[in-house]
Amino acid sequence: MRPDEQNDIIDAAIRILLEEDRCITVGFSPDGISIRFPTTRKLAEFLGIPHYYVLPRFGEMERDGLIRRVERVGISTTAAGTQRLLSIMAERYSERAEEVLGRDIFAVLRQRAGIC
Repeated sequence: MRPDEQNDIIDAAIRILLEEDRCITVGFSPDGISIRFPTTRKLAEFLGIPHYYVLPRFGEMERDGLIRRVERVGISTTAAGTQRLLSIMAERYSERAEEVLGRDIFAVLRQRAGIC
């Protein structure tokens, strides 16, 4: 999967989190920051594609170290995935992210993820 295709999936996830859910679940661990992704079904519905088209894309993103899937728990970003997600969020949806997360929290998340 090309990085721009991955970015399309990440962009859709950001839009769901910020515009539809208006909620972002953030996890902290010794490995870094993780952000919970919307379900594959929700992403497929949002993108207007069949669910079975999303599954291989997620497999590739998992292989590339951007997300981790845990059965019955959900999908979340890895440290690398969080960095990419927050970069796209800051570049394209900064105002909305500050509205949902708060300016200070969004700034700290970007800083902790290594984004200036």
